[in-house]
Amino acid sequence: MRILFIADAVGVPGRRAIEERLPSLREELRADLCILNGENLADGVGITPKLADKMLASGIDAITLGNHVWRRGEIVPYVKESDRLIRPANLSKRAPGKGLTFVTAADGTEVALINLLGALFLGPPVGPFEVIDELVDEAQKHTPVIIVDMHAEATSEKVAMARWLDGKVTAVIGTHTHVQTNDARVQPGGTAALSDAGMTGPHDSVIGVEAELAIRQMRTGLPVRFETAQGGIRIEGALIECGPDGRATSCETVRVPVS
Repeated sequence: MRILFIADAVGVPGRRAIEERLPSLREELRADLCILNGENLADGVGITPKLADKMLASGIDAITLGNHVWRRGEIVPYVKESDRLIRPANLSKRAPGKGLTFVTAADGTEVALINLLGALFLGPPVGPFEVIDELVDEAQKHTPVIIVDMHAEATSEKVAMARWLDGKVTAVIGTHTHVQTNDARVQPGGTAALSDAGMTGPHDSVIGVEAELAIRQMRTGLPVRFETAQGGIRIEGALIECGPDGRATSCETVRVPVS
């Protein structure tokens, strides 16, 4: 089966790119399942129920989140009830929602999806390595096809997680930095890995923000209200292929300009 992972979608440009291009892209790539990191959908920070529903209606099968999960208060009850929108599993045990879910691909295969938040520089209540083994054990009771979204700042942490899970899951895909890395690979144990899938949205920017505004803040140290940029829009992500045993056979980056 073929799994399309779409990198962090940013604001209106990212949403429109998915709504307009995803149906044909899924067909072109022969994707059986499509996963989206959607933590930046709402003007670059957070997600709302309305936006989650729009993405699911456009052809996304499941949505992962990250460090901006609670930036929009209205998402809390939605996360609590949804089976297709998950938050990082290593948040407080009292947090609503779940960090592991199961979705059915177009070919009928059940796929487990796990969301983690990196410890370095992001400081979740619980480290990702403290919870991942139990999550994988639970996922393996249902299916050998397991995808992990490792939403983390540090490349080292993403690489370490991919190495630790080699042979235990189908893929470990990094998100959060919005800069696509050039290390798509299948590891010796059959686990696909990519340190960062990139960004879906305006690349004529500073990771999605109007460049002039981001630079002004960096040069002056003063607070600046960020705005989502509009130019250079493209969809980025990863395409993973695996067999019925869950072992990946290929992993490649996806980069598609959207007019």
